[in-house]
Amino acid sequence: MVKLRIIQIPASKMDNFSYLVYCPKTLQGAAVDPSMKPQLILEKASELGVSIQLLLNTHGHQDHIAGNPLILANSNARLAAHPADIKNPDIPLSDGSHLQVGGGQISVLHTPGHTPGSVIFASGDDLITGDTLFVSRCGRADLPGSDVTQLYYSLQKIRDLPDTTRIYPGHDYGPTPTSTLAWEKRHNDFLRCSDLESFIKLRMG
Repeated sequence: MVKLRIIQIPASKMDNFSYLVYCPKTLQGAAVDPSMKPQLILEKASELGVSIQLLLNTHGHQDHIAGNPLILANSNARLAAHPADIKNPDIPLSDGSHLQVGGGQISVLHTPGHTPGSVIFASGDDLITGDTLFVSRCGRADLPGSDVTQLYYSLQKIRDLPDTTRIYPGHDYGPTPTSTLAWEKRHNDFLRCSDLESFIKLRMG
């Protein structure tokens, strides 16, 4: 299995990150959460000679999906998302889904809480976490469709992954653009909560 490369792209005045994920052997790729500046993904793909085959959304909030139409209009990409957030995607995602990107693969974890259809994308030790987990923080749970209890259990699912897992968040909200799960376990108060009750108190307080 080929290790996919991940390019992190600042994509809005709201500190969004977009991602270009691609196979270095076949130069087939996926655009993730094109946000407000989808042209930056298209420019990077063109610079590298990458053909965008998939458009992936971590969830359905407008600051992440606003650039979808431009990506779809300028590529042969199929839209892959969880149907709880994005109606009628070309590829409906669920927990355990797998997506082929050239000689590499992306696995899908359903992580509801921030939104009902939030998903994160795993490739090897790399994890694109959308608004479920940020560096030093986690997503909001007070928005329409949010569920703080589900968010807690989604974070526990992430917490069980290897400490070497590298976190690529949906926003630049932390002290660094990326981190490792080991770092998050030491420094992220939301991951350090010992039980659901303490998490709810911290997240909703």
